[in-house]
Amino acid sequence: MVEEAPLTRRRDARRAVPTSARHVALERDPSFRPSFRALGALAYEGARVSVAVLELDTGRPIFAVDERIVLPTASVGKILLLVEVSARLTERRLSDFAIVDRSPQDAAADSGLWQHLQAPAMPIADLAALVGATSDNLATNVLLRQIGLDAVRSRTEQLGLVRTALLDVVRDARGPDHAPQLSVGSAAELSWLFHALMHGQIVDRQTSDRVLNWLSLNTDLSMVASAFGHDPLAHRGVEHNTWMLNKTGSDEGVRSEAGVLRGPRAGLTYALSVQFEDRDLASRLRVMDAMRTFGLDLLDWVH
Repeated sequence: MVEEAPLTRRRDARRAVPTSARHVALERDPSFRPSFRALGALAYEGARVSVAVLELDTGRPIFAVDERIVLPTASVGKILLLVEVSARLTERRLSDFAIVDRSPQDAAADSGLWQHLQAPAMPIADLAALVGATSDNLATNVLLRQIGLDAVRSRTEQLGLVRTALLDVVRDARGPDHAPQLSVGSAAELSWLFHALMHGQIVDRQTSDRVLNWLSLNTDLSMVASAFGHDPLAHRGVEHNTWMLNKTGSDEGVRSEAGVLRGPRAGLTYALSVQFEDRDLASRLRVMDAMRTFGLDLLDWVH
């Protein structure tokens, strides 16, 4: 449970952040000092860190550190696939109920449920829901086979994203002829993407809302969103005056999350990516702790 008194004390200490600032001037805005210290400690250990926070209503930058650098984002890039699928459904180039078969070439381990189910085929919209809910790798690859990676890239460019991309299908092993990462992105562009989705600006309102609906099913609240106190399996509504949705990405040495958080006083869109040497459990846990600290600062701000 979030304690009201500390939130109130820290909220009263906030000041506006100049929109031209590349890094937050923490002397004037103490709200994100814990995040700055925690993420700075990761950088001191050799990690690459990128973070950006925007005010939901205005798009005003609230907190940013190296927000334009390009880092691996693992499954966060699957949002771009969902955008293309949603746009095609809106344009009626696809049907929600079109049944798509899976094939051996689509197989990929790790995240997702479909690989553990008996169903040999599913409707397009159900596959998108699986990607939103469990970052389903098999469903991702089947959708990419139907849609085409080139189409996803073209839509990404049309959106004006130049530092964010879905580079490849999901693979159990990456060789020298494959893209080195599933996806890459900048925190600045990812936080903007969620801001634009929330304002119905990604293609149109119907397309944006459909993507948000799929993402609202996400069950991974292990990173930034671990601070929000929501049930990972049921968090589509407002709880304790807080509403959120997010997309996460995990790979060896990569943790990334982007999303939206609303509270009684404000709304924010955010993105945080960390690339680090995943040499032992302690290294990984320090990253996860820093991401949770960032989440607590976000929660503080919106309350």
